[in-house]
Formats: sequence, C-alpha cells, structure tokens
Amino acid sequence: MSDHVRQIAPFRWEGIPVRPYQVDGTHFSGVTRQVLFEGGEGLGCQLRYFEIAPGGWSSLERHRHAHAVMIVRGRGRVLIGDRVVDVGTNDLVRVPQLTWHQFQPGAEAPLGFLCMVDCERDMPERPDENALAALRGDPVIAAFIRV
Repeated sequence: MSDHVRQIAPFRWEGIPVRPYQVDGTHFSGVTRQVLFEGGEGLGCQLRYFEIAPGGWSSLERHRHAHAVMIVRGRGRVLIGDRVVDVGTNDLVRVPQLTWHQFQPGAEAPLGFLCMVDCERDMPERPDENALAALRGDPVIAAFIRV
C-alpha cells in the first residue's frame, strides 16, 4: 500500500476494495469490510473499516484477541460481554479478550466503525448451545442478539 491513500467517497478509499464481512455464513447480515492498513513494515496491527446496513448485524463471537473500535458513522447498539450499550459517532468501544460481542446499527442509517486488531490473531469462536443459553438468561441480551 502507498504511504498516502485518498478518500474517493464517504467511507471509501482509493484502491481499497469493499469486501463481504466474511466469506460465507448466515450468522451475520448486511456487513462489508475494508482493510485500511494490513500491518507489516513496523505495524503489528490491522486497521479495518466495517459498515453494517440498517437491519443487519455482525457475528456474535469472541476470541483471544482484543478489539479497539471507534464509531465513525451512524448510531447503533453493541453487546459487550454482559451488557448492551448504545453507541454513536466518535464513541470508543473496547472489546476485551474472550468477550462475547455483536454490533447492530440503528434503523435509519448504516453503522460504520474503525476496528484495530493484532495482525496475528486467533479465529473467532461462535457460541454453542450452552453459551447461547447463558447469554439468553438476560432478557435484554436475549432480545438483542442475532445468530
């Protein structure tokens, strides 16, 4: 990647493809991603931009690596462990290691966020039936999560 990449449209950058969130699956909906910084050349992390269309949601998952997230577009709600929080533009969200999390936009506009993660990281773990039952033990979380 070049030392300078121009923004060519809101939340779109020259030469950076907009890709599906993940290759396949039905445990998410309406999500795209762009890898803004791949890491390497002194960077031990990746910076990605995710966008979730109204009515969509990200995977309900957890993993050993943490996420540092900045909301840069829209409003929405996020599951972080045992709570669901409202988020909006310029809010910061830290997802600790091994913490269940899921992002959902508001009804009126996409939810866009920058997400920084380690270049070397483990694969996400999706909840099994026992984990889902535990999450659904809280009525607020039960009403929020999508799988």
